[in-house]
Amino acid sequence: MSKLTDVPKRILIGRALRSDRLGETLLPKRIALPVFASDPLSSVAYAPGEVLLVLSIAGVSAYHFSPWIAVAVVVLMFTVVASYRQNVHAYPSGGGDYEVANTNLGPKAGLTVASALLVDYVLTVAVSIASGIENLGSAVPFVVQHKVLCAIAVIILLTLMNLRGVKESGSLFAIPTYVFVAGVFVMIAWGSFRGLVLGDTMRAPTAEYHIKAEHQGLAGFALVFLLLRAFSSGCAALTGVEAISNGVPAFRKPKSKNAATTLAAMGLLAVTMFCGIIALAMVTKVRMAENPATDLIHNGVALGSDYVQNPVISQVAEAVFGKGSFLFIVLAAATALVLFLAANTAYNGFPLLGSILAQDRYLPRQLHTRGDRLAFSNGIVLLAGAAGLLVWIYGADSTRLIQLYIVGVFVSFTLSQTGMVRHWNRHLATEKDAAKRSHMIRSRAINTFGAFFTGLVLVVVLVTKFTHGAWVALLGMCIFYATMTAIRKHYDRVSEELAAPEGPSDDSLRPSRVHSVVLISKIHRPALRALAYAKLMRSDSLEALSVNVDPAETKALRAEWERRGIDVPLKVLDSPYREITRPIIDYVKGLRKESPRDAVSVIIPEYVVGHWYEHLLHNQSALRLKGRLLFTPGVMVTSVPYQLQSSEAAKLRARRRQEWNAPGSVRRGPAERAKESSGPK
Repeated sequence: MSKLTDVPKRILIGRALRSDRLGETLLPKRIALPVFASDPLSSVAYAPGEVLLVLSIAGVSAYHFSPWIAVAVVVLMFTVVASYRQNVHAYPSGGGDYEVANTNLGPKAGLTVASALLVDYVLTVAVSIASGIENLGSAVPFVVQHKVLCAIAVIILLTLMNLRGVKESGSLFAIPTYVFVAGVFVMIAWGSFRGLVLGDTMRAPTAEYHIKAEHQGLAGFALVFLLLRAFSSGCAALTGVEAISNGVPAFRKPKSKNAATTLAAMGLLAVTMFCGIIALAMVTKVRMAENPATDLIHNGVALGSDYVQNPVISQVAEAVFGKGSFLFIVLAAATALVLFLAANTAYNGFPLLGSILAQDRYLPRQLHTRGDRLAFSNGIVLLAGAAGLLVWIYGADSTRLIQLYIVGVFVSFTLSQTGMVRHWNRHLATEKDAAKRSHMIRSRAINTFGAFFTGLVLVVVLVTKFTHGAWVALLGMCIFYATMTAIRKHYDRVSEELAAPEGPSDDSLRPSRVHSVVLISKIHRPALRALAYAKLMRSDSLEALSVNVDPAETKALRAEWERRGIDVPLKVLDSPYREITRPIIDYVKGLRKESPRDAVSVIIPEYVVGHWYEHLLHNQSALRLKGRLLFTPGVMVTSVPYQLQSSEAAKLRARRRQEWNAPGSVRRGPAERAKESSGPK
């Protein structure tokens, strides 16, 4: 990395951290809550609206079902939270749903869960940022006019923040998340006080509108299907719950206890906020429609395409606090910001899961290593790229993106809880202690109910959302599954081929002879150095090899060779088509064919330049030759470099860069320098 690129890198993501400082990046509970729970906490900004949007198909009369849908979502949330508290205690290593399914249900189930989670993390970023852009666009017209551009810019900004490291990004995200949570609770408390104590009549800005129902008087199966679809939309409030179980290693010790406490706090906050907003939406008579331009009626006239439908939380805040009030503005700003930051849940879950999958050889090994800031940088960049592509394809439209949502998370919920049931069954078969058995039986009952309930919801989600876009999420899961399976097969095949045999093999036997070939184009310093090195190797046979591209140059080479009296035979290959690489490859293959047990050592002299533009001035024939010879069995390629003066200058620049401290780097004090200078010589 040159000094020119190192400066902006350090300014953007900070100084590099030593590996032994990994413990300093671990999270306390107060930071872990906004880092891992920002997704489910922020979903209350759009989940209630999704419920009302679906119910509006049957008209305002269907709104009275929303409290019952809220109750079902609350029961599901508590079930999932209670189930995952068992997970974090039983599997604290951070594999989460993937490790549970892989250990108890087998590799195929584990890969299915991993595929579902990877898709859901990408969708979390896309949906959260698209929703935040739409909230912000109602106040800033430029944003809504350039939704895709602004959404991608926010993705880049979040990527840079996360590349700085999980602790620093968590500290940045904590303030707006806590302001949002506090703002919603103040709104619920003040709205309850105004309605129950003061007896005020609060009205949302859409309270006087009427909804043109797409289907009047739904009953029977049609009504049940509508309610199930509204319930599946409300289940968006549960997305991100699994991130805490996947991120247990990022917590401070005791990791499992802190993760379980954070999980419980997240569940309690999320359901209280969700129910409070639904209740206030009913009291203030919020009206929502899937097609507000035509389905919302005011004084007998449709509102038209110019109407902008504000989210439920915005309408409720306006009714409770008053439009333009300080608290209304604070909550509106915090809501828009926290929707952007909700993507941080995925930015922490995706790289961690990717690292575990890479360790298990299901993803490229580059995803397993940490970057300069001890964050999984490659996973962060991969997530940003996938989410950016999805935002671009769907035009940053949250209504279209949210139809793809929550399928993956309920696949992982169901398989994870089923795996936990088998986990407890396995341990109960060997456990004799009565107290521990009682605890295991209680935990198994919780996970059994969780598996049944989440499996039922998964069926509901697939049935009600498949034609609305859920099939895209399933397709993404299949692509991830097939890709990871292919990667694992490749790594297994390579590992099998590279495994050292117990007894003697062709690889451990010495070649019968070594035939060395020095490639010569002209007699210069690099060529003389390569010849001297080749003589030092004491090969069984040694020859110089040149290709006749220009007869005049070849004649001059022969004459100079004889004049100098070089005691190495020179062989010249004809090349009527002026090729260099192919004649050499054919000649080397011919040597191998004549004596398969011999080894051929090809020695290539090359000179090293120090500037990038100097590379453009040379034809890089040595590089092409090495690339081709690598695929020829029994052939060893040796480069003999000759450093030009410009490379020496580059070496001096590199030395100065090592001694230079980039902005943000820790400068070593006199005591540390003295300690180094007094060390062993």
